[in-house]
Amino acid sequence: MLRQGARSVGGVQTVFLQAGPTESDEAVVFVHGNPGFSQDWENLLERVGAFSRGVAPDMPGFGDSGKPKSFDYTVGGYAQRLGALLPKLGVRRAHLVLHDFGGPWGLAWALADPGALTSLTLINTGVLPNYSWHYLARIWRAPILGEMFMAGATRPGFHLLLKHGNPRGLPRPFLDAMFDRFDSGTKRAILRLYRATGDPGEMAEKFGDAFRSWNCPTLVIWGAADPYIPVRYAELQRDFFRNAQIHVLRDSGHWPYADDPDGVAAIALPFLSSAMRGAIAEAPTSPAASEVRPDRR
Repeated sequence: MLRQGARSVGGVQTVFLQAGPTESDEAVVFVHGNPGFSQDWENLLERVGAFSRGVAPDMPGFGDSGKPKSFDYTVGGYAQRLGALLPKLGVRRAHLVLHDFGGPWGLAWALADPGALTSLTLINTGVLPNYSWHYLARIWRAPILGEMFMAGATRPGFHLLLKHGNPRGLPRPFLDAMFDRFDSGTKRAILRLYRATGDPGEMAEKFGDAFRSWNCPTLVIWGAADPYIPVRYAELQRDFFRNAQIHVLRDSGHWPYADDPDGVAAIALPFLSSAMRGAIAEAPTSPAASEVRPDRR
């Protein structure tokens, strides 16, 4: 059963979903990206609750959490906020499950507190050497053009836009819930975040050696049709995380946990369950997962 809660962290109301035993100080922590929120993870979170504590927050500026103008909408700001939230929830050891911009947020938090990281699951995110901004990011980073794009956002246009790169399609309830929270505060957060983030490949250059020194179990799941973060980055995660297991879902896009929830669960749940027990075994391959390495072009 999923339970919703809220905490004030640094004066910002932070909403979160939980599953499993709340008294545990070890938890699977799901961190959404842009423009996601905690409910993105409902399916996986509920299944995780059968064997572990699970926590999924709405990060500031997204979902139902506070969206103040004064928040530090940077990778560092989000990493610090994650680091402030987890102790308030009694979480001392985290199995991070990261997606999209949740990747740099969570990785930056783990760099500051590597002893608290017990396992790492990267879903269409990770360390991105030589990455080039996707077309939407280039719009959002451009003054005036980004504001015009946000002002013109409509529900039909939102649905049409997210058909790109998602060959299975995304469930309408998933898209509607995302758009329902795509308000002025979230639009402002997105513009400020993208404009405050420099070269996305900088993390690889600055912290590559630190990542290579980590010994935590790592799982990488990638939708092959992702138009925002190309699938070639799936295999590149081996260059930074020496224990990485790589699974590419051939018919999925940027949100594989939404377009193929059973396929993602079949890979992620055995990994997370084993990580909780401290004995990692290779997760079974989903029927939709590619056995070949992704094209590195």
